Amino acid sequence: MGSFSIWHWLIVLVIVMLVFGTKKIGSMGSDLGKAVKGFKDGVKGDEETEAGKTTTAKSDDKATIDVDAKEKTKS
Repeated sequence: MGSFSIWHWLIVLVIVMLVFGTKKIGSMGSDLGKAVKGFKDGVKGDEETEAGKTTTAKSDDKATIDVDAKEKTKS
């Protein structure tokens, strides 16, 4: 009673296609695909900038030199 069968979904699909038309549905699908791709690229861009920040921090560590300091003794 609570779930729909495949025939219900096919009837809904036919009604939607009659109301909107295939051209409108196709353009909505392509717009949705572009939006998802833009979102993924934005997320990747944020990850790359964070990775770039850690890379520069690591390169600063390479510039430092560790030495052992010896105390001067009076002789």
